Amino acid sequence: MACSTNAFSLSLSSKSASDFNPNSSDFFLRVNKPAKVSLRGSSSGEFNPGRVALSRPSGLRGRICANATQVMDQSVGEKSSKVPTIVEVDLGTRSYPIYIGSGLLNQPELLQKHVHGKKVLVVTNTTIAPLYLDKVIDALTKGNPNVSVETVILPDGEKYKNMETLMKVFDKAIESRLDRKCTFVALGGGVIGDMCGFAAASFLRGVNFIQIPTTVMAQVDSSVGGKTGINHPLGKNLIGAFYQPQCVLVDTDTLDTLPDRELASGLAEVIKYGLIRDAEFFEWQEKNMEKLMARDPDAFAYAIKRSCENKAEVVSLDEKESGLRATLNLGHTFGHAIETGFGYGEWLHGEAVAAGTVMAVDMSYRLGWIDSSIVKRVNDILVRAKLPTAPPEIMTVEMFKSVMAVDKKVADGLLRLILLKGPLGNCVFTGEYDRKALDDTLKAFCKS
Repeated sequence: MACSTNAFSLSLSSKSASDFNPNSSDFFLRVNKPAKVSLRGSSSGEFNPGRVALSRPSGLRGRICANATQVMDQSVGEKSSKVPTIVEVDLGTRSYPIYIGSGLLNQPELLQKHVHGKKVLVVTNTTIAPLYLDKVIDALTKGNPNVSVETVILPDGEKYKNMETLMKVFDKAIESRLDRKCTFVALGGGVIGDMCGFAAASFLRGVNFIQIPTTVMAQVDSSVGGKTGINHPLGKNLIGAFYQPQCVLVDTDTLDTLPDRELASGLAEVIKYGLIRDAEFFEWQEKNMEKLMARDPDAFAYAIKRSCENKAEVVSLDEKESGLRATLNLGHTFGHAIETGFGYGEWLHGEAVAAGTVMAVDMSYRLGWIDSSIVKRVNDILVRAKLPTAPPEIMTVEMFKSVMAVDKKVADGLLRLILLKGPLGNCVFTGEYDRKALDDTLKAFCKS
């Protein structure tokens, strides 16, 4: 059972380069401005390389923000352009663009130039298919008669993110005699993107795929970076692969049909970026949360772009999550425990992450690593976003501990957590913390 003692929530910060020790249980990242990166070793534990200061090569921001001005220079309220903003994920020969804008599904050339071969499989769900499937098929085939499109429509919801549902994708691909030159297209939210990506990574040992995310959560986070996979009854996202798409196409018009609860869920990840590595962006969110909740198109375009810039840079520096990328998971260890323990789909992912972030912030505060002003600001913004600030009452201390024991960030039996440390925009990914603080946090939020 859980109570809302000290209910609040947070996210973490960091930018880094490839010089950190991926085998360390602890590293500390501080970011003062978008163009500067510094990495500091922990004063205790395995990782202690001393102090390293790095300036990102001047070209990196240009690659990440390909066709866009710096997002913080853009004022909300300016008229949106039909020309897409392009954020590039810089992975050398596997780099790919994220197209962001209104009406992009009406620009078939954006999709068609990333289709390899003559056969396409669109993977979507029962909610999205009636809304956007015909439009996507038209974008794939308009003026392109040599391309044939097959579709598979899956049931909607986190509870279907499993091996049984995944097999339906493979069944359709095999029945349609798709070959290694085919392209899979994920049309939907995070569940569809994760499953379609994993299917693409596995079918014939890897075929091309494209992401067309239709939820805030997918547009700002899950569609970018190549994390794909399915859930297991014992833990979320434990089965999967890192597999990058050919492109990500974010048509912001698809948010017009998004339910309010789904919209709020996605904002949990937007808030995370501001807290973990972009304090200026967080301050912008504090000033514009009501515009986001009211679905202001310019505010949302701004938030999606800045979120994608943050995610793209982290992925460019640490694709396989050897250290830096793990910091994007603030609150996720607690949040995944909520999703697994409470039942997949009972709470949306962002709702669980919001409550989990509150718990991570509580623990950070108990450790003396952050001050109360950060606690209050995080609590306030989550409440304004209509997100939970405590786990469901069904969650117990033992439920949290049993699920967290199989979390992907466990190394050699040690549970590593992302926690806040210092001013807003600083975090640690560490196994070096007082276990009593974790126990006290769990007891504060659970009645048993």
